[in-house]
Amino acid sequence: MISITVMALVFGVVFLAELPDKTALAGLVLGTRYRASYVFVGVAAAFAVHVALAVAAGSVLTLLPQQIVHAITGVLFLAGAAVLLLKKGGADGDEEIRDPANQSFWKVSGAGFMLILVAEFGDLTQIMTANLAARYDDPLSVGLGAVLALWAVAGLGIVGGKALMKRVPLELITKVAAMLMLALGVWSLYEAVAA
Repeated sequence: MISITVMALVFGVVFLAELPDKTALAGLVLGTRYRASYVFVGVAAAFAVHVALAVAAGSVLTLLPQQIVHAITGVLFLAGAAVLLLKKGGADGDEEIRDPANQSFWKVSGAGFMLILVAEFGDLTQIMTANLAARYDDPLSVGLGAVLALWAVAGLGIVGGKALMKRVPLELITKVAAMLMLALGVWSLYEAVAA
């Protein structure tokens, strides 16, 4: 059964953490060069793979005693908050985007898939998703929330990245995401100590 509360929490945290990341920039660049629907299919497929790997890793953590899981997730959330607060600029890596030779569905979606698959591997949001899967022991709700958030950011980047970034300061988005992660980290550590 899907928990709407867990799914909404995961969606919010992952969405805010991913907005200032390289995905929005990569989606924006690819979306201006190629058919948006082709780009989105490749990017969405790559994110689905990343979320599945993260949820599987988080589910393995749930086999540990609950107190240890809370301590591990608390420390990782605090580290994620620190990374968001300390990183410079909006994109944390300027991956080179290679132009497919033509506009065919397979070449364009394949370029989007490979770009995101490589660029996002071990990324902060993938680690956060694993943390959330361990924290809530609800892989389906966490997975759905995370993948929908990542798809939403990719979609925004592909079709409206410039407009969004003009209206909402990237610094504000980053700070809100960091504060949410900080709160989750403190709460997890409190539960580890109180248990």
